[in-house]
Amino acid sequence: MKKITLLAATAAFTFAMTACGGGETKTEEAAPAAPAAEAAEMKSYPIDAASSSVNWKGTMVGVYSHEGTIAIKEGNLDWKGNDLVGGNFVIDMTTINPTDSGYTEENTAEKLVGHLSTDDFFAVESNPTATFEITGSDMTAGTVSGNLTVRGKTNAETVSNVVFDEATGAATGVLTFNRQNYDVAYKHAAKDMVLSDDIELAIKLSPAM
Repeated sequence: MKKITLLAATAAFTFAMTACGGGETKTEEAAPAAPAAEAAEMKSYPIDAASSSVNWKGTMVGVYSHEGTIAIKEGNLDWKGNDLVGGNFVIDMTTINPTDSGYTEENTAEKLVGHLSTDDFFAVESNPTATFEITGSDMTAGTVSGNLTVRGKTNAETVSNVVFDEATGAATGVLTFNRQNYDVAYKHAAKDMVLSDDIELAIKLSPAM
């Protein structure tokens, strides 16, 4: 009985306070939501082929290496804010040009170019271009990811040591790929074994201003 009386008294007190305005609680109005940040604008910049370049390097295991240049034919860079999100560049495989000095009268630079152009390596006549399609980037890590196509074979590759020049908009980086993944190899295994599987491309892309 005491328990019931206590509950009744509590209820009566609560009702009285509410009627007198003592139980009213003020709720602060929520602050208006901040306007959503505007989505970063997508921009695409064509590549200036004349001021862009690729330097290649291939090594004969434990002996020597050959290096040179190869021209970029065309391309573009797609930016969303400060992120490189897409684009591509096309390499003209008919412009392989050795620049090292490791040649003799018997083994000339021209002879090397001729051999690299055959089916033993890049099969240039049937595959006059190679391409790299950009799929994304990690600006903090300094990498650009994409799909490299050589001799009609496509594989995912990563360009590392990427540096962006904010003043000129140019981008540089190094792409090292395994030639075996693209059927770039001697048909004779014994001859092929003396060549490093890695081919290094030092890439510089400059946007057309």
